[in-house]
Amino acid sequence: MTELTGNLLVAQSGGPTAVINASVAGVIQEAGRHGCIEEIYGGLNGIFGILNETLVDLNEEKARSIEGLKHTPAAALGTCRYKVDFKKQPAKAAQDMDRLFAVFQAHNIRFFFYAGGNDSQDTTNKIHEEAVKRGWEMRCIGIPKTIDNDLPHTDHCNGYGSVIKYNAVTVMEVAFDVNSMATDDGSCCIIEVMGRAAGWIAAGTVLAKRQPTDAPHIILLPEVPFDQEKFLARVKETVASLKYCIVVVGEGLKNAAGEEIGVDKSRVDAFGHAVLGGAADRLAEIVQAKLNLKTRTVKLGYAQRAAAHFASETDVLEAVACGETAVRAAVGGKSGYMVKIVRLSSQPYRWATDLQPLNDIANVEHFLPRDWITEDGFLPNEKFIEYARPLIEGHLHLPMEGGLPKFAVLDKVPVEKKLAPRA
Repeated sequence: MTELTGNLLVAQSGGPTAVINASVAGVIQEAGRHGCIEEIYGGLNGIFGILNETLVDLNEEKARSIEGLKHTPAAALGTCRYKVDFKKQPAKAAQDMDRLFAVFQAHNIRFFFYAGGNDSQDTTNKIHEEAVKRGWEMRCIGIPKTIDNDLPHTDHCNGYGSVIKYNAVTVMEVAFDVNSMATDDGSCCIIEVMGRAAGWIAAGTVLAKRQPTDAPHIILLPEVPFDQEKFLARVKETVASLKYCIVVVGEGLKNAAGEEIGVDKSRVDAFGHAVLGGAADRLAEIVQAKLNLKTRTVKLGYAQRAAAHFASETDVLEAVACGETAVRAAVGGKSGYMVKIVRLSSQPYRWATDLQPLNDIANVEHFLPRDWITEDGFLPNEKFIEYARPLIEGHLHLPMEGGLPKFAVLDKVPVEKKLAPRA
């Protein structure tokens, strides 16, 4: 195989995680070890920025800034939710591909890495296939990123261990607070977490339980149809016993008809998904109306995916390794793959990285297995706990400034544009 020489482009897409920048750091640091990679560029705001030829020169960044990315939240290069959609908008998608490859060719991009979830892996696959069709020799590798943990073929996704670590401790703290105020009247607190279709994030809060009576007392998963009467009976039973009840709900909770109970059908995101964010409020309305029980809601929102200060060290190490593996695979001649994490054992926890064809990944969702959930559907069982517990291990020792974490900020030196502005 003839060695491919040229420039590297890395970008990020979709909702950020606490460790997505660690994967980018892994890409940049590994790329510096290979002479066939000449320049290292970042695409600002994912595919959207690349379409606009908005590239930055990552060789100009300070080494300590790149190292600092490993504990910096959000997407340091910026992100987007832009979809190249050949099914619904074939003419526009074809135009987008022409523009992308004009940018790739103008800047001699021969190595392309995209960190993201389901839609991002689909985009990476499309670019790989288009490169083959056009005869442009370029290696494209996807890097798994999603707190939703719903990519198939990988044991878990970068970002998942950190979000459930943060959410579990938040549930513990909220439960201590609510319990301390519990009276004979009783109270209920409903905590809403992310997770449109899959309940991995909500399920992860079960790690907060040390004793059977500990919170969370009920976890409502999108995979288990919501049964209002059974739910109310369990809340009533818990409050009667403990004087309080902590409920965790995944934002995509569905009723028996498959309808999301917290959806706002009047609004959609860039991918055409109806906007979520009302599951906890809807449940609170039900509890207050039917049980006349004091009920409060907590929405963890962006905080759960941005909590780099409490990230899992295991998650960070795996995210860096996925970036490094992506570069080594591309330099070795691979294209059209996503890096995946392979679990070698749970006790002790051992793992490795490998590759999976993007055709097997793109637009496929991986759900929580039903046999990892208790028969009544209200909590994950021991199978899930054995799976999830190793992913939250390890605590980072962050650089501090003025009593707060010191996060990395990139200089983002622009790469000179060579093309006319995008039409």
